[in-house]
Formats: sequence, structure tokens, C-alpha cells
Amino acid sequence: MRTLTRTSTTEMEVTSIRLERSLKDKLKELSGNQGYQALIRDILWNYVHQKSGDYRPQFALSDIRATLEAVARKDESCALTGKLIQEGEPMLLAFTIYGDLVPLSFESVNPE
Repeated sequence: MRTLTRTSTTEMEVTSIRLERSLKDKLKELSGNQGYQALIRDILWNYVHQKSGDYRPQFALSDIRATLEAVARKDESCALTGKLIQEGEPMLLAFTIYGDLVPLSFESVNPE
């Protein structure tokens, strides 16, 4: 999981957003001690990183629940090592304990 650098709230701009009451209540419930506004910022930063191509999830081998053999249909990056998996190359799709489906190189789970 990505850990974001925290910015002081005095350095942030105030933005108003309208949310359904049920959504706000669910965000409060999910946020725990961090607070729902911090959770919303984390969600938005993750979205920005994913859409900009900067996002590279980092997982440990212990985070992998199951794998399936697959073939890369485009260049991918191994979620454990960052190694390039080229289009057409055999790879694994891994289901993580967090519910993610991520690409893995064979070498990342079977080091020789």
C-alpha cells in the first residue's frame, strides 16, 4: 500500500464538496482514527497516481493468496519486483489479500 506524505492543513486550500449523507457516514465509518477528510484525500491521491501512470502498487509475497497463469496482452510491471513483463510474455495474475488482481513475473514467486 502506498504511504502518502502528509501536508499540514494550513498549507491546504479549502474546497467544498457535496456528498450524500450515507456516503459521508460510510466514509466516517471506514476512516477510523484518521478521519474521513484524510481518507478522501488518500482516495483522490490514489486516483491521480493511477490515472497519471505514477502508481506502482507494492506488495509482499505474503500478500498473495492465489495465482493464475496468463499471457501479458500489453507491457506490465511485476507488483512484487517492478520487473518489466513484456507483451506476449507468460506471467501470473495474482489475487491479493486486499482483493487486488496484480501481474507477477514467474521469477518473483519462484526464485531460482
